[in-house]
Amino acid sequence: MQIKLLKISFILAFALLQISCATSQSTFRIFDKPITWNSEREQLSIQYLKDRHGLDKSTATIEPQMVVVHWTAIKTVEVTFDVFNPPTLGGRADLTGASNLNVSSQFLIDRDGTIFRLLPDTTFARHVIGLNYLAIGIENIGGEDMPLTKAQLKANELLIRHLKRKYPIDYVIGHHEYQNFQNTDLWKENDPNYRTVKSDPGDKFMNQLRKKLSDLNLKPVPQL
Repeated sequence: MQIKLLKISFILAFALLQISCATSQSTFRIFDKPITWNSEREQLSIQYLKDRHGLDKSTATIEPQMVVVHWTAIKTVEVTFDVFNPPTLGGRADLTGASNLNVSSQFLIDRDGTIFRLLPDTTFARHVIGLNYLAIGIENIGGEDMPLTKAQLKANELLIRHLKRKYPIDYVIGHHEYQNFQNTDLWKENDPNYRTVKSDPGDKFMNQLRKKLSDLNLKPVPQL
């Protein structure tokens, strides 16, 4: 009888260990790593909303309807943070002509899938022409020579599911797809010539991500 009880105890303990391991592997966490948000950045953001998007607002906030997935083309979280942290932009003539507001994003995902929140979900960030006012940005450490990882794919999926539960997210797009919205009612950019050509994060990653999110019934990217 004692041997049988020991076997049962062992089986139960092993089962609980497996459940514990599975739970820990699927735990969803966001680590706050805030970039500088001061009066200068807020005023530049409010001015950007007015000048570029035609929106006269008293606060630099957004009402999320879209998630835009990016890659950084920078190899570490630390360097990316240092690039995004200053309120003003330097050294990029293609962007400073539109505004001195620095580029940034609400979220940043490291190669191992660790998720960092750089700004609150509904705080304005400059990361996608014509759509910043309604789009949450997710930056991923990687680039042409550093394809995004399986851990990042999983982290993007979990983060987007989290955001979808909180906000009426209709679209999840890659940065390279943003110009497809130029002929839609969502597009707000006052300068018809202000565009940049993007390749991130690419069709392969977005196809994988959309497959994982297929149950959310997101709207398709408009065709040009």
